[in-house]
Amino acid sequence: MTNIPPPAEELRFLDAELRQLDARRAVLLRRREWLVHTLRAAAVQRPAQGPVQRPAQGPGAAPPGRPVGAGAVARRPEATAPGVQNVLLVLGGVLLTVAAIAFTLVSWGDMGIVGRALVLGALTVGALGVPVALLRRGLRSTAEAVSGLGTALTVLDAYALHEVVFAGTDPVGYTAAASAVLAASWAAYGVVTSALVAPPPTTASVAAAAEAAAAEGGSAGGGARLGPRHPLPLAVATAHLPLLLWAIAVGAGPRTLTAVLLTTAAGGTAVALRTTLVPVRVVAVVGALGTGGAGALSAGLLCWSAADPGAAAQAAALLVLAATIALVASRFVPNPDVAMGAAWVAGLCLVAGAGGVLWVSVPGEWTVPGCLACAIALLAVVRTPLSRPLRQGLVRASATVQGLAVLWAVPLVAGTLLGPTARGARPWSGAPRDIRDAVFSDVPWPAYASTVPLVLAVVAGVLLVAGRRTVRHPVATVGALVLGWAAAFVLPAVLGLSYGAGLVAQGAVVASALGFAYRAGRAERVLSPLPLTALLLALVTSVDLAFLSLATETATISVLVTLTVLFGAVGRHAGLAPFTAPIALGYATAAACAIGASAGRQAHHTALLVLVVPVAAALIASRASGSRATVPVEATGAAAGLLACALAVTDLPTLALVLSLGGVVVAGTALRRERRPAGYAAAALFLLATWVRLLAWDVTTPEAYTLPVTVPALIVGFLRRRRDPAVSSWAAYGGGLAVTLLPSLLAAWDDRHWLRPLLLGVAALAVTLAGARHRLQAPLVLGGGVLALVALHELAPYIAQVVGALPRWAPPALVGLVLLVLGATYEQRLRDARRLREALGRLH
Repeated sequence: MTNIPPPAEELRFLDAELRQLDARRAVLLRRREWLVHTLRAAAVQRPAQGPVQRPAQGPGAAPPGRPVGAGAVARRPEATAPGVQNVLLVLGGVLLTVAAIAFTLVSWGDMGIVGRALVLGALTVGALGVPVALLRRGLRSTAEAVSGLGTALTVLDAYALHEVVFAGTDPVGYTAAASAVLAASWAAYGVVTSALVAPPPTTASVAAAAEAAAAEGGSAGGGARLGPRHPLPLAVATAHLPLLLWAIAVGAGPRTLTAVLLTTAAGGTAVALRTTLVPVRVVAVVGALGTGGAGALSAGLLCWSAADPGAAAQAAALLVLAATIALVASRFVPNPDVAMGAAWVAGLCLVAGAGGVLWVSVPGEWTVPGCLACAIALLAVVRTPLSRPLRQGLVRASATVQGLAVLWAVPLVAGTLLGPTARGARPWSGAPRDIRDAVFSDVPWPAYASTVPLVLAVVAGVLLVAGRRTVRHPVATVGALVLGWAAAFVLPAVLGLSYGAGLVAQGAVVASALGFAYRAGRAERVLSPLPLTALLLALVTSVDLAFLSLATETATISVLVTLTVLFGAVGRHAGLAPFTAPIALGYATAAACAIGASAGRQAHHTALLVLVVPVAAALIASRASGSRATVPVEATGAAAGLLACALAVTDLPTLALVLSLGGVVVAGTALRRERRPAGYAAAALFLLATWVRLLAWDVTTPEAYTLPVTVPALIVGFLRRRRDPAVSSWAAYGGGLAVTLLPSLLAAWDDRHWLRPLLLGVAALAVTLAGARHRLQAPLVLGGGVLALVALHELAPYIAQVVGALPRWAPPALVGLVLLVLGATYEQRLRDARRLREALGRLH
């Protein structure tokens, strides 16, 4: 059995098909118009001898109607025949209308009353009667232009009648009456002319009418009409004026004007729903939207600016009228999107009316909760037999009001969240009077704040209940969680709890959020948005609580220790540990700093207390090795270590101790197989600790700084070559030897005493002999080079004395002699250099 779609879906499908047919019809009409003009142009250029023999049309042939031959080129007209006709007719109608206006305004006074009546009457009757004959002859465009002149003449008739007969009447009142008479007259004229020229209902007449409409590029749009097109839309547009102008003429108040606007909108809505003519429907819809929108806005302003409940109730009744019009329109509109939008407007009008009455009837802080209650009452339409677009529109109106209520509560939540940060500029300045004074110390307390927790809690409950029946249940649950947290977050300040009770309440919010995150993500390896949101809310609350506790020393230490314990306890959860464990370590670091400051210790003494955090981080990382929490925990421990170094930088001995203890922690971490590269960091920390200690002792001898690097480096290089003999001597010993030999050589070069050069030369000789003994290139080159430079340094004074005793021409002569000898034995020198290089290359 074939599945029949629901009526709304079938209606949507039919509308789409009809739109496609209209688009296809428009394309075919344009193609027909082009073909007609092409044939006309070909007929004009055809030779008089006889018809042109048309070649057979093939796939690549030119379009039919184009003459093909030598020198025969068909040029397409730049303007179409209907276009030229319409321009001429419009221009003629405009000129005649201008002439009629000029006659009425200028030449009117030169004629008597009978002449005036005869002239205007004859012109008007003729302009309105001629189009009937023209339409029966098929001259539709001409009839349209003449009838347009006739409608313009009726307006001039009304003006002339006022100037002659009703000159003493109120212009606004007369305009209201004239617009009503004109609207009725134009509507009657449009209906009567259509009936007079309507052909018998035969198939041939219907086809002829359709062909005539297609030839003019028009579309009936809901049934072809043979009368003039403009009278009915013009009548509908003019019909929006009489009631409004009449109300203005009688001096009606704002409430009456609003009622008139809504009544006019109701009439326009009725016309739009009943008519099948597209132009009339468009004009009626535009007029109804304009008058209805203006009326609804005016009623809303009257309702919310009323001075007493009675006036507010009357204005609310107008909003109910606007909502009724919108609901009726949405009930009969075939387009589901338009129907849903109208129902949405109706729901907003109903809630606005109720809110305006509450605004003057109850205390100001209860207005938003009252509007929220009305919005929630709209959700009852879900269980009614109303159509789906109506239900969706009313539900969306309820959601809009609830969203506005939440936005109304945002300033208080933001103030409660950001207010405690001002305590960071004046820590431990003393306990405030209550939690409200602690939060809003620099800004005034909002007067409407007493109902904010209620509004947030109610919207959270609605989201939680409504989300269970929709596919967006996870999103609704997250939204309910955030709103519930906001309600609990601002509740201590709203209740005006004492400072200590407020801290306890905020701590309870943190614990509740962490507990919810633990339970929600207990069975998940990859956390969903719900536990992550709860964890984020707990973190935000904890940061706010930490700033809030800065009023007193005791509160600061207690809160930081408590937060460390709370986040550390939740860190047992495998999914939450990558987030909670680093947070717990961060609060532990802050607690250590606070304890040190409270004890009156200097910053470098507090650094030793902060080192407890890297130790704890290393232990936690070792137990959680291989999990996702390892890297965040180690990164937090490293950050705490850097903070300890920064605190101890003012005291060099303490800094050396901190660095050495940090090296111990890192060395312990390097014992784990996957963290073996951390051994290099541990060695660097030990070395830095040694250097800082030497600097604290005012040691300036470079060997004291370099030997602690050289000895371990040579030991490591020796062990490495024992394990892998293929390792180069440069990789094993080059760095360690260079660290000591080169700085010592620089120091010895400027040293005037004999001890340093002697010791350096002996060390360089020992290194050179060791390199020669074991055939190692790095010790041989480095030791030999340093030894040669030390010898040169020691011989430099004597060389200077010898050079000073010689004549000035002797050094240049000696240099020239050496160059001659080298030039004479150039090839032998190159051979010796090659042998030396090969000998060095054979060394390891």
